[in-house]
Amino acid sequence: MWKTIILKNDTFRKLPVIRLEFPYDFETKEIVKSFPECRWNIKERVWAVPYTPTQVTELLQFFKGKKIWLDYSEIQKVDLPEKYPDMVPLDDYLQREIRRFKDWLRNRRYSESTIKTYSEAVALFFRFLENKAPSNITNEDLEIFNRDYIIRRKYSASYQSQVINGVKLYFGILEDRRLNPEIIKRPKQPKTLPNVLSKEEILSILEALSNTKHRFMLVMLYSCGFRKGELLNLQLSHIQPDRGIIMVRNGKGKKDRIVRFPEMLHDMYKEYLEAYDPKKYVIEGRGGGQYGERSMAKVLSNAVEIAGIKKPVTPHWLRHSYATHLHEGGTDIRYIQELLGHKSSRTTEIYTHVSTREIKEIRSPIEDMDIKI
Repeated sequence: MWKTIILKNDTFRKLPVIRLEFPYDFETKEIVKSFPECRWNIKERVWAVPYTPTQVTELLQFFKGKKIWLDYSEIQKVDLPEKYPDMVPLDDYLQREIRRFKDWLRNRRYSESTIKTYSEAVALFFRFLENKAPSNITNEDLEIFNRDYIIRRKYSASYQSQVINGVKLYFGILEDRRLNPEIIKRPKQPKTLPNVLSKEEILSILEALSNTKHRFMLVMLYSCGFRKGELLNLQLSHIQPDRGIIMVRNGKGKKDRIVRFPEMLHDMYKEYLEAYDPKKYVIEGRGGGQYGERSMAKVLSNAVEIAGIKKPVTPHWLRHSYATHLHEGGTDIRYIQELLGHKSSRTTEIYTHVSTREIKEIRSPIEDMDIKI
């Protein structure tokens, strides 16, 4: 039996969106929420996706063959603010190329954030070249783009790498023709140390909230060293309290790993399950389905404010703190690498630079002087 979804324009938080309205049906809901960037709006109690000029077309392609009919008769074209007003818009052919590139990335299971970054990078490159045909683009064009757009506007080294990687991938795969990004001398990445909170600060944050779900979420972030996406993707079936482990599925780099589920959290987990009865994901939103990244950030921000900590703490700070505290407690760096899911030990070794384990053992020369202070 065919289902009908009505598409409507709306604005959430001053941003244009497309609402997907349909009578509640579990199967339809599961299909809808699997559409990239589709989110449940708690206030409006509706599923919605960001509005783009091509979004209806992408929705039609996604739902094709799923026995769902999309009624888009009420959709009106919205004038979006121009992101790069000094450049010409993409022509129809290159818009199709960008859609083809995004489809290729999705079929290879790239993350949505990577798909967005790479597709926007390639679109920006084409617009800078004023819709020059991909077959006519040369290494010289890439050099000019890097010099006259990225360097001249003083964009970061990480942004430069993202753009170049996206362009390189597009031409290497879909154009079957390689541009050589090695001709561009990339600036050295600044070596910044991770932000780490003290154990006292962590404790004050974890004890700041009384809401069971919110407190449990922050405890899990710190105690298991999760990336925010890993916790939001965590399903009930991934936790094995009897074995004292949690299976992290599809972490960064599409890797699975095992982390320890501390025994002291088992009772807290049971209380949380009894209070909220999640159906699939460990942390779910009010309407079911995955909890949102923005909601998680807001929960943490509230806890930090209540704890009286004057630092811009993010969920990743808790992961950094977890790793650093492990090292300070004597855990071998190789085990920390496994627990964090790092591909290279060099990534994990950065925590040795912020750990105070060895530093505390080093005496300052002044400690050997008989000086009155």
